[in-house]
Amino acid sequence: MRKQWLLLCLVIGITVASGVGLALAATTDMTHQGPASPDQKWQIGFTPSYSSGNFGTNTTSTFFYAPTSIRRFFRDGDVAIVIPFVMATTDGQTTIVGGSPTPVQSNTNNSGPGNNNTSTGCTNQGPGNNNCPTVLTGQVAGNTTTNAGLGDIILRGRYYIVEEKGWVPLIAITGRLKLPTADASRGLGTGKMDEGVGSEISKRLGDSWITFLDGGFNVIGRPDGLNLRNQWWYDVGGGYYIMKNLLGTVYFEEYRSLVSGVQNIRDVFFGMNYRASSEWRFNGGVSVGLSNGAPDYALSIGTSYRF
Repeated sequence: MRKQWLLLCLVIGITVASGVGLALAATTDMTHQGPASPDQKWQIGFTPSYSSGNFGTNTTSTFFYAPTSIRRFFRDGDVAIVIPFVMATTDGQTTIVGGSPTPVQSNTNNSGPGNNNTSTGCTNQGPGNNNCPTVLTGQVAGNTTTNAGLGDIILRGRYYIVEEKGWVPLIAITGRLKLPTADASRGLGTGKMDEGVGSEISKRLGDSWITFLDGGFNVIGRPDGLNLRNQWWYDVGGGYYIMKNLLGTVYFEEYRSLVSGVQNIRDVFFGMNYRASSEWRFNGGVSVGLSNGAPDYALSIGTSYRF
């Protein structure tokens, strides 16, 4: 037991000591189910997603993100490792950050005052100029290519500090560390480490309803030539048990844009979670972008097995 808690504290402690921050939470990570059964120690999950949009740039990018997760449950928390496969069609202005497609460069006006997003040797002469190479991939802005490979491996931990009882909600603190294992030159990541912390609050209302509020702050690694901003984020929503083992959820989420001048990422997510048995769970969802910095839409479907 002591070794188990040391492992949990290590994951959360690393992220806190690294600078306080939470990498972008993928919509498929919104479980809000509380501690697992004492008889279940492990979970293996696979939830691929597809997203498309211009993400605040002049170019449409698409991403297929297929994470395999291995989670270890403890009495009051869990730790997990996420190993993703990524396929990206992009010109390098948008890439995967913490599991979500995110704009990291804009070609709207790269020569404007205070803009630190130009790459070496590029002089943009006006708004909408697509002749500049992007910083991460070196591609000409507007010319997309498709690449695939290993994404950024994510380590994350969660600890429940307050158990739900009466009118008291379930409260957890979370920590996450993103390892830069993705190839930034191929548009699969930033090539830098991110880290962060956050919190999760959920409350059952009767037998059928559940509400939740999450939030956090992350520290983003900065590739040479890109002055990416650190990021706050939050989401708020609720769910309804259509049947005993079928939960429908909807929530609004917002993330601060990493690039100055690009709208914050805002979207609404609609999801369904079905517990087929004590071991098997299935989930699916769709998100609709509400801002220019968000994907136009994203689709996900997945499953997990607990044992």
